[in-house]
Amino acid sequence: MSSNAITIPGVQIDEKPWVDTLHEWVTTVDHKRLGVLYILYALLFLVVAGVEALIIRIQLMFPHNHFVSPQVFNRLFTMHGTTMVFFMGMPILFGFANYLVPLMIGARDMAFPRLNAFSFWLSAMGGFLLYFSLVGANGLYGAGNAPDAGWWAYAPLTARAFSPGHSTDYWTLALLVSGFGSIGTAINIIATILCMRCPGMKLNRMPLLAWLNLVMAGMVLLAVSPLTAAQFMLLIDRYLGGHFFDTQAGGSAMLWMHFFWIFGHPEVYVLIIPCFAFMSEIIPVFSRKPIFGYPVMVAATVCIGFVSMSVWAHHMFSVGMNSYANSFFTITTMAVGVPTGIKIFNWLGTMWGGKIQFKVPMLFCIAFLFQFLTAGLTGIMLGSAAFDSQLTLSYFVVAHFHYTLVGGVVFGVFAALYYWYPKITGRILNETLGKLHFWLFLIGFHLTFDLMHIPGLLGMPRRIYTYEPGRGWDTVNLLISVGGFIQAIAVVIFAANLVVSYFKGKKAGNDPWDAWTLEWATSSPPPAYNFASIPLVASRRPLWDLKHPEDQ
Repeated sequence: MSSNAITIPGVQIDEKPWVDTLHEWVTTVDHKRLGVLYILYALLFLVVAGVEALIIRIQLMFPHNHFVSPQVFNRLFTMHGTTMVFFMGMPILFGFANYLVPLMIGARDMAFPRLNAFSFWLSAMGGFLLYFSLVGANGLYGAGNAPDAGWWAYAPLTARAFSPGHSTDYWTLALLVSGFGSIGTAINIIATILCMRCPGMKLNRMPLLAWLNLVMAGMVLLAVSPLTAAQFMLLIDRYLGGHFFDTQAGGSAMLWMHFFWIFGHPEVYVLIIPCFAFMSEIIPVFSRKPIFGYPVMVAATVCIGFVSMSVWAHHMFSVGMNSYANSFFTITTMAVGVPTGIKIFNWLGTMWGGKIQFKVPMLFCIAFLFQFLTAGLTGIMLGSAAFDSQLTLSYFVVAHFHYTLVGGVVFGVFAALYYWYPKITGRILNETLGKLHFWLFLIGFHLTFDLMHIPGLLGMPRRIYTYEPGRGWDTVNLLISVGGFIQAIAVVIFAANLVVSYFKGKKAGNDPWDAWTLEWATSSPPPAYNFASIPLVASRRPLWDLKHPEDQ
């Protein structure tokens, strides 16, 4: 009998040692396992960033509060913002792209499996490198090395004179390393979609998820590269005597802002376009209708990809650009709302007249539509140079981008997790716990971020660690913080659902949602080779054609 066997009367089960299982996961080049690793890594950092946000909200719950010091507060919002954008948002969306794109286009793996693994470990190393700064002298709560210059790291805050330790170096190297990983993943996604599609899957038959991830990957190449260049310039300034951003030696602080925001605003679309893809796959299934206006959806996405690369300086209306620059970026900001609005009408057109099933993934999609519409409208308001000049340093802007990233990206990710969890694990998440998670998170979200607009309009500045009483901000900030804790309770329920359903959830079968894309044509979870034989596609709904040949 094997030394690694479990003996049950009448039965012998050979169990692989956990060390071997761990080794298989660490050395894997299977796109599905790498996708799961991306998702688990991102969920870990979602929890970390959530804890940081709760500490921030405790500090701002009351005026003249001293829960944390000003220095710790600066470190907290720097780490929170960096973590959510770079180490939660991008990795979890790359994870879904890794897992789903080859399955949806009928491929056996990504185009470059080893590059895929290398890219993941680079991205993971970036996140761990950032948090390794906490191990330095006294870490977060002392005079240690946690970054404290904001997630945008404006010059001259990152100069050696104002950041003398290694905090900025940790931040810079973390983003450099993860940036190389992101570029590698983007190249892999593009090559896979363009070169690995199964027979019959022309570009106009691809699932919208594949189309939108193709656009997202192209944007990553265009947006992350300038940020990577800026990080090298910052290191040269700090250690080799360069003066790119040193205004006293002829450099320009605005140069850093241009480099950062030419990444930063397209990054919003890098995060939200995959969530558009989730909506475009989930809403038709739970409406029992094909997507409305497929060609228009593709064209709108490509249009967003192009126009979004020319809107970055609306973050800089208050820095003293001339009227021509302000006018140009106002126009492009308004213009990018047009293809985005087209998408919302397409999703509503898909739902119109459909037999809507209000399952948990669909509930998150419906909430996404209303919340992203609101975020878009406040974005158009801030796209006006005159309006933005008054509110750009206020909590109104904080409310706007959290409406986009939480109300859009996080809700979209939750919808995707509930929808594809059965495919990944073979189990369905508990519907009752899922609805409890949805309603609590929805209530907490609106209590927090709806009300956050009010202190912004009343003049509450961003990035302050406390405030004076009697300015009309006190009660609102208390309610905002309460909403944050309600969201935290919802996330705890979601985590419990993930774990309990993995072990005791209802078995999903191959196609629990009666869907029509190819990932549901294989077993749940899929085998290592994905498909026993490469599929042949004749329409945009290949699985539906197999299940209903009479409709062809």
